[in-house]
Amino acid sequence: MLPSEQPLNTNEQIQNLILESADFEDFLNELARFSAHQVAGDGDDALCGITLLRDRKAATIGWSSDSAREVDEIQYSLSQGPCLTAAEEEREVHVPDLLKENRWGPDYANAVASHGLRSVLSLPFNLQGEAKAALNLYSDVPHKFDEKAAAKARGYTREISQALRLAVRFSLHTDSAANLRATLESRTIIDIAVGIVMAQNRCSQQAAVQILTEASSNSNTKLRDIARSLVDSVGGSGTRTHYQEPSQRQSDQSA
Repeated sequence: MLPSEQPLNTNEQIQNLILESADFEDFLNELARFSAHQVAGDGDDALCGITLLRDRKAATIGWSSDSAREVDEIQYSLSQGPCLTAAEEEREVHVPDLLKENRWGPDYANAVASHGLRSVLSLPFNLQGEAKAALNLYSDVPHKFDEKAAAKARGYTREISQALRLAVRFSLHTDSAANLRATLESRTIIDIAVGIVMAQNRCSQQAAVQILTEASSNSNTKLRDIARSLVDSVGGSGTRTHYQEPSQRQSDQSA
């Protein structure tokens, strides 16, 4: 076999997934499907979900099928289960047969078994402190994940931990960027509203901010919403909403 024809190793296959995925979510779902295929063995695909714990919240960020996501979410609703244990305690959790499992009470085992599943294997990822995550594998066959399958899953999880760590880091950066954009957009609206109040009342910036702040407090409305309403009324319909300085309002009321 020519070198160029040699099969790709796991890292190379993961790199191809990254390059071929349309976006971050697409990559994680492809990763879950790839993981299910890689670990199941015997030509049978297991169900696979990837659980992420961040800011005390758990979510499935990648799933091989809707069923995989649904059985992951059973654990979140109960606040317990093998994938949460694996992620939180950073240890492997194996459920050979759900019909004989009672570690998380009967509700969890019965709920997952009702989906036709019998065995579970959850393995933690090494994300080096940025968050915690686990790979969750489900099969409709009891004792599906024997020692040979578990060893294969451990090795595979170690191999893809770096890819997931980078993906989570990117997600954190994206979230931060989105929050920053929202903050900047909100700030811009407020700054424009301040300028409008300054022009309307011929007052200082500090006085304009006070006028908007009081309007926000008196109407129990967020400052950015007050600002957006003012900007929209002036720039959108052409109707001028005149926010006055406190002293001017008092003068008008007494008159």
